[in-house]
Amino acid sequence: MSPIATVDTATLPHPDNGIKKTTDKELTPMDRAVRGNKQGALSLEDINDFDGDVHEQRKVLKEHLAGAFQFWGKKGYGEGSAGPITAMDPVQPDHYWINPFGVHFSDITASKLVLVGPNGYVAEGGAQLPINEAGFLIHSAVHRARPDAVAVAHCHSPYGKAWSVFGMPIDTLTQDACLFFENLVVYNNFGGIVLAAEEGNRIARALGPTAKAGILQNHGLMTVGTTIFECLYYFEFLERQCQVQLLVEAAVSDGLQKTFVRDEDARNTARTTQYWENPHRAMLTEYIRLVAEDPSFLS
Repeated sequence: MSPIATVDTATLPHPDNGIKKTTDKELTPMDRAVRGNKQGALSLEDINDFDGDVHEQRKVLKEHLAGAFQFWGKKGYGEGSAGPITAMDPVQPDHYWINPFGVHFSDITASKLVLVGPNGYVAEGGAQLPINEAGFLIHSAVHRARPDAVAVAHCHSPYGKAWSVFGMPIDTLTQDACLFFENLVVYNNFGGIVLAAEEGNRIARALGPTAKAGILQNHGLMTVGTTIFECLYYFEFLERQCQVQLLVEAAVSDGLQKTFVRDEDARNTARTTQYWENPHRAMLTEYIRLVAEDPSFLS
């Protein structure tokens, strides 16, 4: 199989939807996860780099972001005005895109997305609609603290919200849970609905410099990613693992014993599952299905 070149993310502050490939021939974890024909003539399609066209990159980023909300809508995560996903803008890197206040996830389209400026207010260039104050305070703090976080996701999904009341991380009980091995934090200081900048800053500090996922005690889940799809995949898998954890805890109460994945095995598995391209491509399949079902959200 022809190898997919590795990515130097240090030089790509905003790689979402447009990863520029290097010429390094070393196999990546994505290469090891895919097998082609014996002649090595099959490989995954490269991720578009747009040839430096940031306006085209912005267009596709908005389509992907709208698709992420459509996915959440199908999952039933909508709860009124709660839950933003934000994505840094490739044209103006100190701006980011967010969903408007009070619009159901299933009704979000690319044209309804709001552009937020560095001053924290709605900017020209996107929909002129109000945004969620708490969402702004949390997400703006995370984007400032984590320049690698092209996308940040948070909502009050049912299983994540249920597990968050324990203020504990999930256990490494399954192969899927290895995605979060040494890659998950818990924020134990619930301070009520976030209407002050300092609470957002505390959440950002708790997330730390590298973790892709967090459990906010008595609140819900938060994930970040170098692409929208990586971020969304982390969120969905953390939600599922919270569900698994709740099921396991119920079974343990009936006398069954847990079997944990050994740290060495979890770490080895994480080297593949945590590589950005694996979750990105996995969620891309969901996006393709959404577009096939109803492409109207792209406009």
